Amino acid sequence: MLRSHIVRSLCKSHRAFSSTAAARSDSATLTPGFGFQLTEDQLSIQETAKQFARDVVIPAAPHHDKTGEYPVDIIKQAWELGLVNCHIPTEYGGIGLGVFDASLVSEQLAYGCTGIQTAIEANTLAEAPVILAASDAQKKKYLGRMAEEPLMAAYCVTEPGAGSDVAGAKTNAVKKGNKWIVNGQKMWITNGGKANWYFLLAKTDPSANAGKAFTGFIVDADSPGITIGRKEWNMGQRASDTRGITFEDVEVPDENRLGDVGQGFKIAMGAFDITRPLVASAAVGLAQRAMDEASAYALQRKTMGKHIIEHQAVSFMLADMAINIEASRMMVWRAGWLRDQNKRNTYYASIAKALASETANKCASDAVQIFGGNGFNTEYPVEKLMRDAKIFTIYEGTSQIQRLIISRAVADAAKQNL
Repeated sequence: MLRSHIVRSLCKSHRAFSSTAAARSDSATLTPGFGFQLTEDQLSIQETAKQFARDVVIPAAPHHDKTGEYPVDIIKQAWELGLVNCHIPTEYGGIGLGVFDASLVSEQLAYGCTGIQTAIEANTLAEAPVILAASDAQKKKYLGRMAEEPLMAAYCVTEPGAGSDVAGAKTNAVKKGNKWIVNGQKMWITNGGKANWYFLLAKTDPSANAGKAFTGFIVDADSPGITIGRKEWNMGQRASDTRGITFEDVEVPDENRLGDVGQGFKIAMGAFDITRPLVASAAVGLAQRAMDEASAYALQRKTMGKHIIEHQAVSFMLADMAINIEASRMMVWRAGWLRDQNKRNTYYASIAKALASETANKCASDAVQIFGGNGFNTEYPVEKLMRDAKIFTIYEGTSQIQRLIISRAVADAAKQNL
């Protein structure tokens, strides 16, 4: 009952906001831009996530980091508040938030713990291809169940020999009658051992180029032939469940094929325009937490007769944190807003992802430096932030891949100007 009330309230607010925005758009010749002042509805959603992160996530985060225990109860509570799957369209039971609004939630959850936030946000990555390419029946079945109960999903693309080189993936699917037989191995799958279903990318035409060689599927996690590997013990974000998944003669009905045969690569990559701004927003959340922890400590710690925040060497480190956090947040907002306007945001999403990821790492590292010896100790929060931050420059496209995307866009623009 609690979740139904909250979700209905959020849906009503979001629909009202969307209708107002649409009215403004219809009466203007130019598409309205985003402003720097959040609406009351956005502030309400942001505040809900903020209070949840501070009241529930932060106190529990050290336990989950030390034990690696999956945060089942926390995810259930977040789901009750409408903070999980908040992008699912209203017609399938969700609250239909856009990327911009969802980024407000993601940043606040990550402020509390990026491991817990990643477990929640992995649903978005799995569901994005379904939202982009699924039939109405597929959406009702798979998105609908996510709105009905606190289930998890996973995005099965990465393989032991194919990370950034997605085109090198070897998992294959062969059509037999009205079914596909899947064989292969996926690796580093977030929510791999907790998922109710997977988005799976499999090669269906070995002779075709990458753009037409792959097809996407929705695979029920309890399908015979699926073997779930051990939970990986990672450097950071240990609350997240990361595993290898093996598929041995797994039968997938053709009705679970996502989009046309050969369109899987395009669908899988298209999902990143939705999720990369959200990953970037999580990096901003971690960076903000690092700055807040460091500045609070600098106001308490004294050396040479004064608080260390009064030393220029420390105060300038905090200033640099603020500069990069604000710049990263603005890039997240721009990338999210463009996607919500159905404008291509790939270039800006990559800038947001690269900038925010590296900002998170720099802020966490500098926070440890400001804490000094205490920062290197597990009794203080910043060493966890430093460990958690590293993965942001790796998953959902490394910083090098983002630079490849950005540089190609720059080159294309330069050619048009010749």
